[in-house]
Amino acid sequence: MTVASLVAGLTNPMTPVLAQDQKAPPLVEQINNGNWLPQAEAETLRDDLYYQNAVQAYIQTLPILNTIGLRDGSEAAFGAGYNVLPIWKDRMDSRAWVPTPNADVIYSMSYLDLKKDGPLVVAAPPNVIGMFTDFYQRTITDVGAIGPDRARGGLYLLLPPDYDGEVPKGYFAFKSSTNNVFLFFRTVMAKGENGPDPAPAVALAERTRIYPLWAPEKDVKPMEFPNASGKRVNMMYPTDSTYWSKLKEYVDHEPAASIDPVTRGVLAAIGIVKGVPFEPTEKQKELLQKAVITAPKMIMANRQLGRPDKRNLYYKDRQYENTWAAGTAEWSQSTYLDVMQRASFFQVAYSSAPAMVMRTLDAGSKYPFTVRDADGDFLDGSKSYKLHLPPDPPAALFWAVTAYNITDGTMPETDQPLPSINGFNKVKANEDGSIDLFFGPRKPEASPDSNFIQTVDGRAFLVTVRLYGTGVEFYDQTWKPDDVVKLQ
Repeated sequence: MTVASLVAGLTNPMTPVLAQDQKAPPLVEQINNGNWLPQAEAETLRDDLYYQNAVQAYIQTLPILNTIGLRDGSEAAFGAGYNVLPIWKDRMDSRAWVPTPNADVIYSMSYLDLKKDGPLVVAAPPNVIGMFTDFYQRTITDVGAIGPDRARGGLYLLLPPDYDGEVPKGYFAFKSSTNNVFLFFRTVMAKGENGPDPAPAVALAERTRIYPLWAPEKDVKPMEFPNASGKRVNMMYPTDSTYWSKLKEYVDHEPAASIDPVTRGVLAAIGIVKGVPFEPTEKQKELLQKAVITAPKMIMANRQLGRPDKRNLYYKDRQYENTWAAGTAEWSQSTYLDVMQRASFFQVAYSSAPAMVMRTLDAGSKYPFTVRDADGDFLDGSKSYKLHLPPDPPAALFWAVTAYNITDGTMPETDQPLPSINGFNKVKANEDGSIDLFFGPRKPEASPDSNFIQTVDGRAFLVTVRLYGTGVEFYDQTWKPDDVVKLQ
């Protein structure tokens, strides 16, 4: 080789020798050899991403729409306003479509708008088991034995997110992160001659008073306590595209900071931005409709297949689950927010508070539930089952067992309007004080009338054991409910 040819090879980068060694960065090779995608493929991928963001938006915001469903259904049936407090005076039954309602206490629920009415005072009666949450269902404060009033009752002052005025003394004052606040009170029935007596619990609930902090007495609206019992009312979250329009209304009404930045980014990716018109294209409307149908199935599939880490199991030798999966009331695990566990909860339930998670003695409440029988099979409303409760359930206030639909936590509608049995009922006990409860589409021969909960033939169900005023025997697991057993 001559000197001239060597120099030419070194100065010409496109010589055959060096061209053979030339490499492209990995992503250049992976994506169309460094060129733009074909137009049709780009449009398909953009639509796929829009759909995926819509699914994630659903999963992240289900707690919000869960509360909005409760509010909208309640206000359509019973009216709106800070002074309207519907009370299920004859207990809540299966005609109320609500996620996992408790038929064994008296419910009082209302929806306050601090943006409309300003700071509100709630005079809570004594011995309430309750809470205030923002509309993302993050607890503002417990009320009652675990709350600051310690079951004595007291004045709670709820402040809007942007409130910077005077906070007078004498109140349990809390600032909400949302303008909307959910009030959820439960009062415990007395034991009557023939079962639970709701009258004292109703009278206690009707002592609740709500009024604007700065309103003169003459301008305060008198309280209204409509009886919500026995009425067909749909208080469930939307299952169609109104999910998105209601979410947009919420985003516009609330401070931006009430939703975390990452979730706001996901919402922005589908066109939901505070103060900006939400105008999806026809194709995007189709994708939003697809997401609102598919996302609930994804959440349900996650519940059905279970957690690999088994943190949701209460016991090593039982099927019962902990709906918080041993996390906090806000679904925080030690190093992460348990987003899917939170979505699973709000698909079938509502209202999470520290009192439900803390290991308090003779206070608070626990809710072990099961979707499977002792053999590990899903509970089937076409079959008959028995549940054995050992003597002396550790519940200082009362215990209860309730059946629910697995999809959304509503009560199954059967000839029994109340698919629940509690410790105030005249339940037939065994000689040792234990109790056998029975489930099925028809009453098994072995079951007394008082011990039977009817199921819907052909529909799966779950069973929840409630312990109010939970005792130490539950925590050290010296008392455990037996698994539900199939009857032959």
